[in-house]
Amino acid sequence: MTLVTADMNISLDGYAAGPDQSLSAPFGEGPVDVLSNWMFEAADENAVEIAALNGADAYIMGRNMFGPDRGPLDQDWQGWWGPEPPYHAPVFVLSHYPREPLELTGTTFTFVTDGIDHALGLASRAAGDGRVDIAGGAHTVNEYLSAGLIDELRVHVTPVIIGGGARLFEGVGSIHLEQTGGRAASTVTHLTYRVHSPSPTDPTTENRKST
Repeated sequence: MTLVTADMNISLDGYAAGPDQSLSAPFGEGPVDVLSNWMFEAADENAVEIAALNGADAYIMGRNMFGPDRGPLDQDWQGWWGPEPPYHAPVFVLSHYPREPLELTGTTFTFVTDGIDHALGLASRAAGDGRVDIAGGAHTVNEYLSAGLIDELRVHVTPVIIGGGARLFEGVGSIHLEQTGGRAASTVTHLTYRVHSPSPTDPTTENRKST
């Protein structure tokens, strides 16, 4: 069975991005760049977490994580990363607007207009018995959490206060998280949770990953 995970870099007050995201400020305004510094400035110290982050067999991301536009897709846009993105497995992008698959070095971006369940079904088939990672942003992870479709949540908490923007757990309702791991590094704390949604004993919770 496919394992569904999500990794999120967040501030101490729970924000994964600041307000007013744009082409010139893809992570929004404020001290948001520091949220990912642990991956670059302290890569050796955090090698285990970086390897886990990059080791999925398929990825799902929201439209805003792929690009800054909110209307019809720019057919020439190749994502924030250019022709060599950091993903080395199939990526499924949630969108309200269609676009032909985009093949880049090491991956293909497939644009899914039929919602989160359909995207997860495609990603699960691509991953087989491996792992699908919900790559973000916060709104997309919140959608999957609310639907009970994430098995394991890994949050990487930087001790900074952002004060506004896109926040993890916004509007997800009642979710029980069982902590299964934790490690404090010099600039970030890594926390791992098994997700029980909406509660660990609720018989109505269904696993829809095979949809």
